[in-house]
Amino acid sequence: MKNNQFSITPTTHQQKIAELTRIGFLPSEFHFANSKELWQHFLQLSYPESGNPANVSQFLAGLLATQDTAVPDFLESYEPLTTEIFYVVALQLLQFEPELDFKPNDIIQSMKKIQLPFLMPTKWDQTTIIDAWYLLLCTHTKNGQTLLDNLTGRGFLTPLYDLPAAQKPIFFNGKSIAIFDPTKLIHEVVYVESSLDTDRDQQADLLKVEILRPGDTNGHLKVPAVYTASPYNQGTNNAWGDQLTHNVNVPLAHKSATTFQTNTTPFTAPTKTITTTATTKQATETFSREASYTLNDYLAVRGFAIAYAAGIGTKNSGGMQTCGSPEQTKATVAVTEWLTGKRKAFTNPTDGTQIKAWWCNGNVAMTGRSYLGTLATAAATTGIAGLKTIISEAAISSWYDYYRENGLVMAPGGFQGEDADVLAAETFSRKLTAADYHSIKPVFHQYLHEMQVAMDRQTGSYNDFWRARNYRLNLANVTADVLLVHGLNDWNVKLNQAKEVWDHLPNTISKKIILHQGHHIYINAFRSFDFSDIVNLWLTNKLWEVANQADEILPAVIAQDNINLETWHPFDNWEESGQQQTWFLHDKSLINAPQKNAQLQTFNDQQPNQTFTDFCRQPAQWQSTMALTSNQFSLCFKTGTTKDELLLRGTPMLQIRVASSTDHGLISAQLVDYGMTKRFNEAPSILQRNGIQLGFNWREDDLREFKLATRATPYKIISYGHINLQNRHNAQQTDNLVANQFVDAQFDLQPIFHHLAIGHQLGLLIFATDFGMTQRGNEPITYQVDLSGSQLLIPTVQRS
Repeated sequence: MKNNQFSITPTTHQQKIAELTRIGFLPSEFHFANSKELWQHFLQLSYPESGNPANVSQFLAGLLATQDTAVPDFLESYEPLTTEIFYVVALQLLQFEPELDFKPNDIIQSMKKIQLPFLMPTKWDQTTIIDAWYLLLCTHTKNGQTLLDNLTGRGFLTPLYDLPAAQKPIFFNGKSIAIFDPTKLIHEVVYVESSLDTDRDQQADLLKVEILRPGDTNGHLKVPAVYTASPYNQGTNNAWGDQLTHNVNVPLAHKSATTFQTNTTPFTAPTKTITTTATTKQATETFSREASYTLNDYLAVRGFAIAYAAGIGTKNSGGMQTCGSPEQTKATVAVTEWLTGKRKAFTNPTDGTQIKAWWCNGNVAMTGRSYLGTLATAAATTGIAGLKTIISEAAISSWYDYYRENGLVMAPGGFQGEDADVLAAETFSRKLTAADYHSIKPVFHQYLHEMQVAMDRQTGSYNDFWRARNYRLNLANVTADVLLVHGLNDWNVKLNQAKEVWDHLPNTISKKIILHQGHHIYINAFRSFDFSDIVNLWLTNKLWEVANQADEILPAVIAQDNINLETWHPFDNWEESGQQQTWFLHDKSLINAPQKNAQLQTFNDQQPNQTFTDFCRQPAQWQSTMALTSNQFSLCFKTGTTKDELLLRGTPMLQIRVASSTDHGLISAQLVDYGMTKRFNEAPSILQRNGIQLGFNWREDDLREFKLATRATPYKIISYGHINLQNRHNAQQTDNLVANQFVDAQFDLQPIFHHLAIGHQLGLLIFATDFGMTQRGNEPITYQVDLSGSQLLIPTVQRS
């Protein structure tokens, strides 16, 4: 195991004493005879399961102080405490096993190997023991959480549950700790009134919101809110989505020069709103279990109220699903407006009794992955007051780039045939309530039809429908601080969705980004990385307004290494200026200098019928055939084997001079890491089911980590891109294409942050049909590539 922690904050000795006293590790006035007595006191408190002296003695007897001496024997000896003894015991408290995980007779080297923080004082006195113990409580255990959180899950902080509300929250090392009794969390439902009428019934759409808040809020404690907008929260219509999934085995058509600008019928404002003078502070509806996010579960017992809302067009809410439209953004923002006191909500949809978020301190964050993070991004681009930060994971910033690319209809990885209409239908959970669906069915089906026309699968070009769903146009409005998280192997929500946000956020906010080796996953339960601690530090700063140096301590960019397991690196930016590398195409090679002699290479996009059928059914077979064999449907160019490890960073761009044998065509490209080696598995492994306790007798999460595959593989796709040759200037403009006439096109591939190992080769594949993502017409089109007019650029290439 390798430990990677970025969220430990520098703390003065006096502050350490104050915080240790506050949580019960030190009495308010302490007088210990010597350093060993103080250390023994700390050890005894590290067994919160019992206060009985016999049980505690049994616990201590199970700990080794040296290779052959138990802790009680050492305590009774006259031997002084040493660095080696302190950390032999510390590692056992951190759940590491002697001989298996560390060597007691070489403890410092073991600490360095695991990458655990430690002190090496010249003398162990009470001051250094306090400093070392404080640091130990902040250190991650073998099972992916700090020692303090481990002790919390075992009941250490339960005496603090009964503190008066005025004495809460409590912060330790700049983070809020779990002193809020989960058995007293208040579960309540309210209905926020929006300014929308998306179901065209003249009534303002009401939005169901499920809330978990600490019981202490009834004792006049005001807390911040962590809000997750999830269109999946109230259920989905997967079978309906399957029925609507589009056929992708269709040819690419020639496009006329006319601009396609159809949009859906606009919505009007509601003419009726609920008018009432009745108010209450007590909700009348509760819920048994929300569709929760485990990061929010972690935060719920640390003093953050949690709000979930599925939004318009979902079960028990009003309106229609619109898949990323401005109306969905406004509905998302409406919940924040209620949380900050600027909008009405009711205890139920009918009797008009108003209820305020009187328990909220006015500071709101948004969390969530995929569609959830997408709505967080959308909300932030409105500049809404009170939204202090978003933690946006694997989020869409442009729906065009999710379902289209450079004038092509494009599928998210793994979801061929999905489109905006499919997702709208799948998340229109009002369908799950039969009578409600019956009342709205004609209106929604008319809107769905309009959406199917406006999203334009015929041309794949950028139009007003997609412009309305492009949040990047409003990034200058963002006032919330932003923490982005994205997988470097996410082919569902692709990396350019995060990179475009990262590059264009205003300089007036604080921004961070974490890049991991996963695909479309959450990372809050990784063993090697302190993500939950980072989030706690971040939100404690942004929502509790604690000056914990979060902006200064956390690196701008944290990227997980793709060669070395459990290794995360800090960087100042995604790219580094002045280190661009250009490779030129020659024969079958990527070379560093252009060649004078013009070269043409050709490939044909048509497959034999059975091969085409096989590739459609198994895109992985198509991929391996193209990457590893000589074939007629792609071109392959490679660098020489690397003599130095290369770090490739940024957004690659392909410039290509190409001709199609007909009046339409597309070009696709992939960057490939070639080299026989064991690579990371595509998904992290579960190391321990329910292995992380998120609080005492509260919820759990599965401990996860990436492992190496059992077999070596010869290649890995690290980036790709596609373009319609009739959209070679931009996605909205249609250009004419004449058969066999060469045109110049350039397009970005997906951003990368990739180590190319020594002895590997960087490869570039050029082809047309992408069986995993593009439409598949199997047309007999021959493409000619003029290598003298083609080159590959990568912004940052570092040798290490």
